[in-house]
Amino acid sequence: MRTSLPDWPVFGFVDDVRPALDAARRQGRTSVLATLVAVEGGGPRPVGTQMVFSASGDATPDVVVGYFSGGCVESDVADHAYACLADGEPRRLVYGEGSPWPDIRLLCGARIEILLERVEPSDPALGVLIAAWSARQPADWVTDGRRRACGASGTVEPWPGAFVRRCEPAQRLVVFGSDPTALAIAALGAQSGFETTLVRGKGPEAAPPVPGLAYSREAPAEALAAIGTDAWTAIAIASHNLELDREALAAALPSDAGYVGLLGARRRLDERLAPLRAAGVPEAVLSRVHAPIGLNIGGKAPWAVAVSVIGEIMAERFGAGAKA
Repeated sequence: MRTSLPDWPVFGFVDDVRPALDAARRQGRTSVLATLVAVEGGGPRPVGTQMVFSASGDATPDVVVGYFSGGCVESDVADHAYACLADGEPRRLVYGEGSPWPDIRLLCGARIEILLERVEPSDPALGVLIAAWSARQPADWVTDGRRRACGASGTVEPWPGAFVRRCEPAQRLVVFGSDPTALAIAALGAQSGFETTLVRGKGPEAAPPVPGLAYSREAPAEALAAIGTDAWTAIAIASHNLELDREALAAALPSDAGYVGLLGARRRLDERLAPLRAAGVPEAVLSRVHAPIGLNIGGKAPWAVAVSVIGEIMAERFGAGAKA
């Protein structure tokens, strides 16, 4: 193996490999994109899961992000990835039943197939992918390992033997509030890989001491207008302030956000929605709010609420949105 993977696989925390591809592209570095193209028997990761490998050739550390199994597969994939970097030849790796490497076993009993392709920083398809990611537009990555194309979803006609991966915008989270619960929701969102902004109108000039968190001191409507909302945006209103809750709901509910949640008891929901009803906001719009916010896990401490909120957003995202 060219380089041992780290003892602690924190590289597996990364689920969206586009930032790594973009960083390599900006540095003029070639990458190997590894994509899980087939799963049989219930593997640990779904089809479309990806890893990126990029070798520096200088003092800069090699880049490894993503994971497929959490076992010994990643080390073997890395071997083949660095070989692909060297010779440019794509590879299809099979682990499990039918694998040429019977000593590498998947404990789940699955069979997985992984496609490796070398992607140059000047590759036009990569440029389209990064542009779509930056613009928060869904795109299709179509490839057979040697030939690849990328375009707006549904616009690229796949050819025989090509694999199509739909690449959606990154999950975005906007949290309104300032107390420990709001901070915990924002912090867990950022740690979970969401593009997260905490909004505290007229708050302190110094940003909250939370890594990876953006901060806005604008009023709700102005903050959402500046941040932008779309189907991949979740809004968590956790202000504990009736007027601010109403103001944030008035801005959030008519927006394009895919999720709007409100912290607080269900019995107080009507008084928060009353001004919107009086203003003629349709019931179909008002019914979008998740209140009380989060999955019903029973805890009320800040981190417990944060876990329930991020859990509910992920459940909605992955199609399992029923309350626990």
